[in-house]
Amino acid sequence: MLSPEIQAEPDGRHCQVDDLLARMTLDEKIGQLNLLTSGDEVLTGPTVNTDIERKVVAGEVGGLFGITDRKKIRHYQEAAVNRTRLGIPLLFGADIIHGYKAPTFPIPLGLACSWDMRLLEETARIAADQAAADGLNWNFSPMLDICRDPRWGRITESYGEDPHFTARAAEAIVKGYQGNDMARPDTVMACPKHFAGTGYAAGGRDYEFVDVSPLTFHETILPPFVAAIRAGAGSLMAAFNDVGGYPCHANAALLTTLLRHGLLFDGLVAADYNGVPELERHGLGDGQAVSARALQAGVDMDMAGESYSAHLRACFAAGEVSMNDIDRACRRVLEAKRKLGLLDHPLRRMDESRHTAVAASAPEFRQKAREAAARSCVLLKNAGGILPLASSARTIAVIGPLADSADQMYGNWAPTSDGTLCVSILDGIRNAVGTNATILHARGANIYDSSDVSRRAGCHEHFDHRAPEAMRAEAMALVQRADLTVIVAGEAKGGSGEHSSVTDLRLSRQQQALMEATVQAAKPVVLVLVSGRPLTLSWEDAHMDAILWAPFGGTEAGNGVADVLTGAYNPSGKLTVTFPRHVGQVPIYYALRRGGRPLDPVRPFDLTSYIDNPSTELYSFAHGLSYTNFEYGPARLSKTRLAGDETLTASVIVTNTGDLEGEEIAQLYIRQPVGSRTRTLELKGFKKLLLRPGEKKEFVFTIRQQDLSYPIGRTIEDVQRAWEPGEFRISIGPNVRALQEASLFWASDFAGRVSHPV
Repeated sequence: MLSPEIQAEPDGRHCQVDDLLARMTLDEKIGQLNLLTSGDEVLTGPTVNTDIERKVVAGEVGGLFGITDRKKIRHYQEAAVNRTRLGIPLLFGADIIHGYKAPTFPIPLGLACSWDMRLLEETARIAADQAAADGLNWNFSPMLDICRDPRWGRITESYGEDPHFTARAAEAIVKGYQGNDMARPDTVMACPKHFAGTGYAAGGRDYEFVDVSPLTFHETILPPFVAAIRAGAGSLMAAFNDVGGYPCHANAALLTTLLRHGLLFDGLVAADYNGVPELERHGLGDGQAVSARALQAGVDMDMAGESYSAHLRACFAAGEVSMNDIDRACRRVLEAKRKLGLLDHPLRRMDESRHTAVAASAPEFRQKAREAAARSCVLLKNAGGILPLASSARTIAVIGPLADSADQMYGNWAPTSDGTLCVSILDGIRNAVGTNATILHARGANIYDSSDVSRRAGCHEHFDHRAPEAMRAEAMALVQRADLTVIVAGEAKGGSGEHSSVTDLRLSRQQQALMEATVQAAKPVVLVLVSGRPLTLSWEDAHMDAILWAPFGGTEAGNGVADVLTGAYNPSGKLTVTFPRHVGQVPIYYALRRGGRPLDPVRPFDLTSYIDNPSTELYSFAHGLSYTNFEYGPARLSKTRLAGDETLTASVIVTNTGDLEGEEIAQLYIRQPVGSRTRTLELKGFKKLLLRPGEKKEFVFTIRQQDLSYPIGRTIEDVQRAWEPGEFRISIGPNVRALQEASLFWASDFAGRVSHPV
């Protein structure tokens, strides 16, 4: 329990923090800015801090991360509360990206493909509930980087290429983590990351520089963070990269002028892992210099680097930082603890009865994980309606290196997860078909062609040292006996994620050879693609009968995939990221701006095409098939002229013309064909509805004046937006390649700007 002198008064709130600040020494204030990891449990970075308990008791620590054992967490919290002068409790953080321990849910890019904000919120709520029951109170998630380069490994943590979609995901996930009151014992504080621009790293290489225009920054990178802030996110994490030559951890224009003054964010800003001392490698000076620059720029808490604890006292003595600078950061740390209820009830999240109650919900949580795994799948191709699997398929060969690799199913960046609890796709199919079919299995190939790449991708234990030809022959003997073959191919869980960038988006040569041999057997072939990023599948699209993308699905991946393959669940997922035909097309995304010379008037081809490959994508944004069919009527507007700040509705009638119940996702896009600057197609809304066979439903969207606006900031800290009267094209459809269009004229006399983001 806290000592009586720091208990909050009924309306104490900020006074509670003021009282603490007034009684803290300089060293105690600096201690609150120190976020450490012991490294004895979950290590998520290169630095391991030492002598943790002594530092906690000495008041040199404001928070710990990388610990999930509730007994250890309680021990450290009791040490902070009972053995320090002021008894200030600790923050306990973790990287809970797509589930905590069990179940693990599909990777964020997979969850995004459900287009189901309810599901995103529910899975975040479950993760928060479980983590809080172990005593954790801070989550370094969600990752809101817009990613349009599948070479970048951390695309697996993203929600795709579109800022509007990612903004809606941000709102759902922040609400799931924090609820309506962060002081509740079943919540954790969200920490959206990485602020800002990490997804635009040069060459798709982790930690590289970012060079984007102010337009791209405001139009694409910033909106998800604006949404998270408006949803009440209690903290943000700074990005490793620089933006235009200014490293984010020392970028006052980004972290203070834009974030604090422009976006009015009043929460805590944490460094990324070792982000402050790494400013030295950016060339910004020695440890003392970069500590001063980071604090003044707006980094409140130093993660793992211990630069603040080593240098801020000297910085203060030298006049490089002021007491106001230190107080400002310390206040934000204390305010976060107050909002979490820690100043009043530091042990509330460590109640054994809560832990028992949460554990009792495990079957319910696993069922939600199975639902999430099925909803995350995207049916990319289904020639001849080969899926769902027909009952006539009495013998099914399930081959490929990922068919029986249960521990690969939870994907990357799941440091608190237990891979031994995952269901393999092979077992999922066996569970689904029971005695109705005979299942034959062989690996047939390795995930990667060399043991060295396998080691780097974290799947070395799965590497089969037999000759590839022998493995392939074993699988082909089963294919010859089967009525149908399911190939489960893709990449290892460590093949995408942090420090897992690639230059080649094709499947390995061994997997390619296995697919080619299987196709030559002239039997129906279904490819289940397991990955954390888009891959180039031109050959597969031309030769496979069906392709199901199953982004790493977590604990219940196998059962969820089997539900889709067998028709127990009618797939409804759609892509939130474009699949290129070839890596040479990258970056490719639906909102590309077009130049002024698209066609040669003499020669009948597109001048913007490559001479060796088409310029179009293989699978477009929002592509995704169903086992039923949906027919769209024309896009309809409630009015075709707007005046001033009026609103209108856009709608479309969608009919399920097939024989099965299914869910459809309709999207609303807006484009201004003529204006003072180039405008491109912009997603502005989406809805997912269930339709029975023969049923018609109306999808209705509201269009507001601010939906027609666009950013005009000429620097990253300028958040102004503008409106221009004129014609707008309103489009509705199942994906960006099949849109129904209507025209709207905004007839307002007002053409102006506002100084706040919309």
